[in-house]
Amino acid sequence: MRTSDILRAWTRILDGHRPSLSLEITRECPLRCPGCYAYEDQHLGGGKTLRDLNDRKGRDLIHGVLEVADRFRPLHLSLVGGDPLVRYRELEILVPLLLERGIHVQIVTSAFRPLPAAWAALEHLNIVVSIDGLQPEHDLRRKPATYDRILKNIAGQSITVHCTVTGQMMKRPGYLGEFLEFWSPRPEVQKVWFSVFTPQIGDDLPEIPDASERARLIEDLLVLRRRYRKLDMPEPLIRQLSAPPHSPEECIFALTTQSISADLETRITPCQFGGNPDCRSCGCIASMGLAAVGGHKLAGVIPVAALFKASRKIGDWRAGRNRIEDPKPAPVLRVLQ
Repeated sequence: MRTSDILRAWTRILDGHRPSLSLEITRECPLRCPGCYAYEDQHLGGGKTLRDLNDRKGRDLIHGVLEVADRFRPLHLSLVGGDPLVRYRELEILVPLLLERGIHVQIVTSAFRPLPAAWAALEHLNIVVSIDGLQPEHDLRRKPATYDRILKNIAGQSITVHCTVTGQMMKRPGYLGEFLEFWSPRPEVQKVWFSVFTPQIGDDLPEIPDASERARLIEDLLVLRRRYRKLDMPEPLIRQLSAPPHSPEECIFALTTQSISADLETRITPCQFGGNPDCRSCGCIASMGLAAVGGHKLAGVIPVAALFKASRKIGDWRAGRNRIEDPKPAPVLRVLQ
């Protein structure tokens, strides 16, 4: 992240806005991955699920996404789903229009279909391909987005590989090294990211690494980052996995990212996972990255997190003041004036 990006984000926070936006642009996905948080009953709360929403298509989706982007004016926009490539025709029109607005666009996909050739040359577009471990496990969990299909569909592109580490993976020593050994040499892969499976409170799933597996994961990543240059995870981020923010109110990522579901209206809270995430077991790479930045001390004295909290209070006050300062005050306000 460049200094100019940080300053732009800080300005947005001081203005009472969230600099990041995550949009589930479709409720549809050809996959049925175990543990996918987007389709869990508690994801949206209120008794409705992602599949219950009326999502949009065609021009209606294009206009809807642009309207949301113009209203929130994010610096960074993640397009997720479902799988966004279900709406690949709309995306081919949307992506250039969003980039023209000065928005950094990220598309998170399983790459179940070919990526548009034109995307390879677009700046400020990051395509994140989700891969669930080595080929045998991935192909079983993510069919039809198998390894063979992904390799064909990303040819000639520039992508980031993202793998969510599960308890099953950590039961096999050397698993992450084998994963990097396969994906790092590929010319299409520019970066590799690892997250850790984040459960909901009360979950008891085989995907959840236990304490010893999480500790070994951190040790492995600290070694692997020196061996594989494409593993884009600085040491402070990796170490943050041992001490995630304990609540959404402490998570800089949750506080700076607005998440909206496939009807382009329903808010997802308290973060992109929705429901009641077990923050003490969080392994989201975005949350850990911003927590690590928050722990940095300016001039060796002031933690960035403290500056962020102060800036957010100013932004909330300014946003509230702007809502109150109506050019035609209500009668009760005229009396007080």
